[in-house]
Amino acid sequence: MERCHPSEVYELFVRHMNTPRVVVDNGVCDTATLVQVHSARKHGVLLEAVAALSDHGVCVRKGYISSDDGRWFMDVFHVTDAAGCKVADADKLLVRLESSLAAAAAAADALPRPAGCDSPAKEALCLLELIGVDRPGLLSEVFAVLHDLRCSTVDAKAWTHGGRVAALVFVRDEDTGAPIHDAARIRRIESRLRHVLRGGARGARTVLLDAAAVGNLDRRLHQLLSEDREADRRAPAEGPTATAVAVQEWGERGYSVVTVSCRDRPKLLFDVVCTLTDLDYVVYHGTFDTDGDHAQQVRLLAVSCSIDPQDFSF
Repeated sequence: MERCHPSEVYELFVRHMNTPRVVVDNGVCDTATLVQVHSARKHGVLLEAVAALSDHGVCVRKGYISSDDGRWFMDVFHVTDAAGCKVADADKLLVRLESSLAAAAAAADALPRPAGCDSPAKEALCLLELIGVDRPGLLSEVFAVLHDLRCSTVDAKAWTHGGRVAALVFVRDEDTGAPIHDAARIRRIESRLRHVLRGGARGARTVLLDAAAVGNLDRRLHQLLSEDREADRRAPAEGPTATAVAVQEWGERGYSVVTVSCRDRPKLLFDVVCTLTDLDYVVYHGTFDTDGDHAQQVRLLAVSCSIDPQDFSF
């Protein structure tokens, strides 16, 4: 019988302990599917869980986050499909969530592999980061420009917010299938796209794809829109649909309490968690709930500095 070196056994043990464990149950709640995620505490693990749910098209209706002294955490989500019903195939959702979270936990699997690309993304593609004014027909014009410049589009993803659009477009040379390295050609692509996007100097940027450049695609799109101050210069909403953010210090426990109340929408929870993660805050406890089309979310955070409500833009 083959014996493993003690260091290999320990490495497997640590990997098993740090891989999130998922439970999906359709029998606990009459109106929603229950999803539980247990994991060792590490920075960004909550975002990985919420991103996995978002990627698989389920809507989070309510839930809570709990952590001990910072070593372990447990998330409980009540989720439905887009029609507001329980998830029909709970076993399939379980497999997909376990696969997504295991991949996110492994550094070797951090790179996205767009459809149609068999080799690792960083060896075959360039990434275009686009930001500009949203309008009908914009994406058609963007792809027409890329086609005219002999760029083969492999995959793309876009978000819109506040009259602005952010997009990630994976391209390679149409003739050779290789990344585009020619500096003059890259400048020409960026110039043409900036004109279409009406985004000024920040309208288009080309980067060679690597793990540090992208990571989670939705998170990068969130960051692009957060960095784009134009999206925040629109007139503030009023009435029952307005977004309200409150921050209170709980000094005796070393927490800041963040409360967000606004209209519910797809990826709202992802946006909140992504904002907190990008600001380098750690969520120790929290609850969130929805009532019809309204969402109220409460977060308790362990932070080293005070939180500015202006950091949150939804």
